[in-house]
Amino acid sequence: MTELPRETQVLAAVVTLVDTLLDDYDVVELLTQLTESCTQVLDVHAAGLLLADPSGELHLMAATSEKARDLELFQLQAEQGPCLDCFTTGQPLSVADLRGAADRWPRFAEAATQAGFASVHALPMRAGGTVLGAMGLFGTRVGELNDADQLVGQTLTHVACVAILQERSPSPATVLPHLHHALQSRVLVEQAKGFLRERLGVSVETAFVLLRQYARVNREHMSDVARRLMAHPAERGPIIDAMRQLHV
Repeated sequence: MTELPRETQVLAAVVTLVDTLLDDYDVVELLTQLTESCTQVLDVHAAGLLLADPSGELHLMAATSEKARDLELFQLQAEQGPCLDCFTTGQPLSVADLRGAADRWPRFAEAATQAGFASVHALPMRAGGTVLGAMGLFGTRVGELNDADQLVGQTLTHVACVAILQERSPSPATVLPHLHHALQSRVLVEQAKGFLRERLGVSVETAFVLLRQYARVNREHMSDVARRLMAHPAERGPIIDAMRQLHV
């Protein structure tokens, strides 16, 4: 199959995300789709998205792989890394070679290298002068994020901001409730992933795939399915049975 030109891939990713915004969308699913789009159209291997709560503490919202997820969480635990610096300054950041970042982020650079990454980049999520979070991009090859890729990545993060704010003019009164809702949704999804891992005997990644597939097939929000699994035990049986069928 002939690979589509890069410009076509970028436009397709943007159109897909915008189309989602025009429908009744699930914010966790959309942000997951956003990180996946970044790996498809940018010269990176993995991506993760961190979102700040009203007190300014960052939380993981989406990641394309368990390695990216673990590395984003490691940044938060170690209190060092590109996404934290990007969030603090509100400016994009690109490290072409992780070997040169040992002095800047000793623990993060070592963890990222051990995970198989050679370069890291971060893009801020900004709305109305407020930095909402940061997108982390991880490459397996040495190289900077060029201007074109940075522009594409920043465009995609702007779509994420619109998704979170639901196209309202950003202000403390409008931003904080949406941030709270998005973070609550992610917590439910993480709980459901752990529950499904235990009940179905699958990996966390497979549990997440099944959760997304079930939501799509049944035209439900992924966070709503997660809420039913965690808060309504009587509804778990049919959902789990359906997911077993999807996993066959």
